[in-house]
Amino acid sequence: MEFSRKYQGKTKVSHSGKSSNMSFVPDALREPTFFVGDLNKHIPFREAMSALHHVVVSDLRFKPKDKTDYKAWLKEQEDIFLAEAMSAQADKKEKIKELRAELRQIQTQESKALAPYYKAQSKYFNYLYKHDYDAWYVLDPVISVHPDSIFFECFSQDESSYGKLSCDYEIFKNISEHSYGTTNIDYSSELYQEFQKIRDYKDTQFMLDPSGFEVRTDLSDDFKEEKIDLPDSWVRGFLQVSSAMSLPFIQFDLHPMDIYNLLLILKRHKERASPRSIRFILTPNQPVKMLIEPWSYELVCHRSLYHGNKQEEVRIWGRRRLFILERLLPLVKHFKVSLLGTGLPSFWVAEMQGMTFTLGLSGWSANDFSRMGNFDLMAPRGEVDSITAEKVFHALQSTWVESASSLAKRLALDELTVKSALGVYSQYGRVLYDMDKNLYRIRELSKDPLPMDKLRFSNEREEKASNFIKAKLVTVLSKENQQGRTIIKGKVIDDGNSYQPEIVIDADMRLIDAKCSCHFYIQNKMNQGPCEHMLAIRLS
Repeated sequence: MEFSRKYQGKTKVSHSGKSSNMSFVPDALREPTFFVGDLNKHIPFREAMSALHHVVVSDLRFKPKDKTDYKAWLKEQEDIFLAEAMSAQADKKEKIKELRAELRQIQTQESKALAPYYKAQSKYFNYLYKHDYDAWYVLDPVISVHPDSIFFECFSQDESSYGKLSCDYEIFKNISEHSYGTTNIDYSSELYQEFQKIRDYKDTQFMLDPSGFEVRTDLSDDFKEEKIDLPDSWVRGFLQVSSAMSLPFIQFDLHPMDIYNLLLILKRHKERASPRSIRFILTPNQPVKMLIEPWSYELVCHRSLYHGNKQEEVRIWGRRRLFILERLLPLVKHFKVSLLGTGLPSFWVAEMQGMTFTLGLSGWSANDFSRMGNFDLMAPRGEVDSITAEKVFHALQSTWVESASSLAKRLALDELTVKSALGVYSQYGRVLYDMDKNLYRIRELSKDPLPMDKLRFSNEREEKASNFIKAKLVTVLSKENQQGRTIIKGKVIDDGNSYQPEIVIDADMRLIDAKCSCHFYIQNKMNQGPCEHMLAIRLS
């Protein structure tokens, strides 16, 4: 999937003894979106932007060792073994033994001689990874200017972490020019280092440069054009985040010291065996407990009580991604933690004065938001026609940001219809659900419509479910309402086999639980989303 960008010049930060100027260059191919103002809270903004940067460069995927030399050595050894097998003379075996001993000595000497080289080589590649970020970026961060805030969004390289920094207007002062909208900003590798030079005693101007949209005829203008070929999975993962945020969560607050203690334990210990998870033990009106495996350290958060209605136990993996939040600890009032379930995404919202940082983590580092977490299939899916959906979208466009209940009241529609309509547009990359404030926002992920023919069926299961419906292989056996939930049982014929899935849908039409007798469910439960038989029953 190809994205085009056009920047007039480069984003830059200039410093003097008394002031700093941050000039972000927007994408000139998109609708004019700009903002000019002075920073009112310098250090908090610097630390929050640095945390967002750590999301951009995050890649915790397993990197296998290069075994080229080992395989070459093994091939040589195989030749030696073959020669030994063919040799019929005992004296040659003894000679080979002597030669091997001599070879081992030579190899030992060689290893000692080359050790500084390999160490320097490793250090060089680590330096490139840390400092030459241009080679690692996938897509420039997305920035949106809204009536109530400015927010930045980014997605990690391994597609398992999502970051969003939302800044209220109290973070700025002397706001002179602004235009609402969404654009990409040119984000160079040097920019992070320049952010570190922001100081309280310097006046700092933040500018999403409006001159980037001026019409110019000078052919010498410094325009930089980029064409980025993104994998479909990266774009789909970005879209999946909004769907995941709209699902029902287990929620509780944590004090910053609780996060500090958790990170301190992880920093002091290196896990060398499984399991590598955090087990949350949640008892109503009791302190939150975290059991850190495999060492079985119990961290009791006496400052943080769980106010849920029933006892819960949830495990999450990929915990070292939480070090992204480390720089924010001195600034955070409290963390709001939202857990979807064991092995499912979690969202960590850091509430600061005038700013909110949202870190979304998939079930574990290798379980990215795109390929193994189909949360759009579990999101609200009420019936809504295209005319009504377009009406809801245009109503949201008029205000840029609004709650579903407010839109429903204003348009005289059912709230479920409004949520379903906005859910459709969120899958088009045009609407973002803001879980921090329970609001929906206009956010055009791309200047051009996304190719939904490529993104419509994000996995083979959803396409199969649609085909089951078309072939009339689906039968709904029963539908029962219990305490605001609907339990639906059905039968699906798949390759001559009969499966009887059962799904549970809440009052907001969200799939919150399900079971089936198929191999996919037995192997994965709901950690990779519903199976095709559950989806077929739901569609039916």
